[in-house]
Amino acid sequence: MRRYLGMGVALLVAAVLFLAANLHWMPGGGEALGLSGGPLVFAICVNCILGALMTLGVGLYAPCLILVSLLGMSPLAAFPIMMGSCALLMPVAGVRFMKADRYNLRASIGLSIGGVPGVLIAAYLVKSLPLVWLRWLVVVVVAYTAVAMLGSASRSKAHVWAPSES
Repeated sequence: MRRYLGMGVALLVAAVLFLAANLHWMPGGGEALGLSGGPLVFAICVNCILGALMTLGVGLYAPCLILVSLLGMSPLAAFPIMMGSCALLMPVAGVRFMKADRYNLRASIGLSIGGVPGVLIAAYLVKSLPLVWLRWLVVVVVAYTAVAMLGSASRSKAHVWAPSES
């Protein structure tokens, strides 16, 4: 329950910040292709946290794109960062799930097979998609996920705290 509540609130804050950047109420996005110093250390730490949350079922791509954009980088620079993060995360996280026997083999195979054409479609679709559309799509996806998590937290809370009938 707390996991859903915390992540729901965090994603909602991220969606609001990115919405404000998309509406030009605050700076967001830029042309930088890299970071240095404090912002780089901050981005690495937050990306590590996002990677850990990915093992709980929270996606990495949209929050990482928001992070990179709000730090003044070009959204185009986010894609290799996101792909590299997942490429490093998946084998490490996967081994732990396999050792604990906490995965569904059929689903894993299906996602692996479906991932190949999915990556190809995304590579060509995202490459040709105007960045403005992508930024708004990220706001919608993150806001939807935040609302879904807050709804799950609310339903969990109702079950946990429901008074027993005597």
